Amino acid sequence: MRAGSSSEAVVSGVGPLPLSEREFSLFQRLVEREAGIHLGPSKQALLVGRLSRRVRALGLTSFGAYYRFVCMRGNEEERVRMLDCLCTNETHFFREPGQFEFLRQRVFPEWTRRAAQGLMARRVRVWSAGCSTGEEPYSLAMTLLSHFPPGSGWELEVLATDLSTWALERARQGLWPVERAAGIPRPLLRTFMLKGVRGQEGWMKAGPEPRAVLRFARVNLNDECGWPEGPFELVFCRNVLIYFGAQARARVLSALLRRLPPTGYLFLGHAESLTGSAEPARCVAPNIYCAKSPQPVSGGGPA
Repeated sequence: MRAGSSSEAVVSGVGPLPLSEREFSLFQRLVEREAGIHLGPSKQALLVGRLSRRVRALGLTSFGAYYRFVCMRGNEEERVRMLDCLCTNETHFFREPGQFEFLRQRVFPEWTRRAAQGLMARRVRVWSAGCSTGEEPYSLAMTLLSHFPPGSGWELEVLATDLSTWALERARQGLWPVERAAGIPRPLLRTFMLKGVRGQEGWMKAGPEPRAVLRFARVNLNDECGWPEGPFELVFCRNVLIYFGAQARARVLSALLRRLPPTGYLFLGHAESLTGSAEPARCVAPNIYCAKSPQPVSGGGPA
């Protein structure tokens, strides 16, 4: 479609609104500036499909009018809603199970040994960055609790953050269709999940123990000033940075590594790597990295 074409005209109906190339370019720059997310040319239809309903809900008649609206001072809340619409929230329990096996076979015995030698406090902080609807942080909480149960003397904290306010609310609820249980190992399912009855039949809910170690916060990975304070023994940022532009991705990776102590681990998705990061690190297993820096950087503000 030619830039400056009919998308400025009054449009009625319920179908997708037209989007000019110029308008798409404006939204590309806005979204990357706000969230680090790069919308390539193939994402034009996605943007139209996900934002058309929002544009109409505001009584606007074009994407050009919506762009001007979200850029106006005082409309920060609408920019959050726009990003909510564009976030891809795809996840499941115990995604990439080999990484959870790495925790059980290597990391947890290492922690236990170091704590017994007085080299490590019995306190573990984990950051699930880009937690979506919560399956990842609850998987982490269940895995940790199965090795370091309440009363064992270990203090556990799993911080779950996401850009999407909608996804975070779902994660806080800790409620999923029972079909999602297929990915949870049976012993953990029996111990940490509750089966819905009566009005919640067909659903499962996280029990009190995993809920007790979880905290939730909205965090924009493109804005390090708003990040939680480190260090974290584990950082999971999986299948998030594939949506980022190259510069933003490199900057975020370097900052994530600085949130680790020298013995901490960064977990990425199967299609991700540290390419572009300026921070020294070494690969210890597929898509798992250990920081080489001797001094972690706390940085950021409170979660």
